[in-house]
Amino acid sequence: MIHSMTGYATAAQELTWGSVSIELRSVNHRYLDISFRVPDELRAIEQQLREAISKVMTRGKVECRVAYALRSGLQGSSGLDPALLAQVLKLNEQAQAALPEARPLAVNDILRWPGMLGLDTLPVDELRSSALSLITQALTEFSAARAREGAKLATIILERTASMRERIATVQPRMPEIIASYQQKLNARLREAMLSTDDERIRQEVTLFVNKIDVDEELARLATHLDELTRIVKHGGAAGKRLDFLMQELNREANTLGSKSADMTVTQVAMDLKLLIEQMREQIQNIE
Repeated sequence: MIHSMTGYATAAQELTWGSVSIELRSVNHRYLDISFRVPDELRAIEQQLREAISKVMTRGKVECRVAYALRSGLQGSSGLDPALLAQVLKLNEQAQAALPEARPLAVNDILRWPGMLGLDTLPVDELRSSALSLITQALTEFSAARAREGAKLATIILERTASMRERIATVQPRMPEIIASYQQKLNARLREAMLSTDDERIRQEVTLFVNKIDVDEELARLATHLDELTRIVKHGGAAGKRLDFLMQELNREANTLGSKSADMTVTQVAMDLKLLIEQMREQIQNIE
């Protein structure tokens, strides 16, 4: 299946000391452009995060945000840890009883006691391990979201393709009627000019007219491009660039069809084709 370049996913994990979260979001872009917003403690694994994202996406502008939050009471600014303070004071009493001459603990000693004001040292290794685990989880949801969006885009494109085929099918049957109408007009003009309606001359004029308005090649190329378009969409994969190229080719043939038109019906078909092509082009801009 095809994938959209537009996607969003989040993943989070609760740990004993707090929580870690990852957010992924992407929009369409000509190439793969990955940016990060991560805390300094996770800069060391940024390359690993980039490699993980690159394995599931080849085009798009991706933003990866990683954040962590300490659990309440471990922030280091919520006051003394009552349980630890009681334990330290008890140890101080025991030390004073064993060593009466020893200096008792001062306030500064208590404040500098490891963990007294909250989490003393952030478990960086656990933080990094959690982030690497979460990126896998987030990318699974991220790819699923882009696939769902891609399926919707594929449906729209195939519907427009079917509409184009219907309109193209109306052009070829019109050609004999257009030629006969031109022949009648030519005969009428020759009679108005008091000229002989020589069959050979009329045949030559009609032949030139037919060559001028012949759209068989354009119709054949339009059909071929639509076949290829359908094949690419159903095959899936990174198809955005190939589909965009086909839009250029389809637009070129539709323009030629319009320029050769000698009938309002064919002109309207050419205009409808250009509108449908533009609608598909807008959707294709979001396909990876």
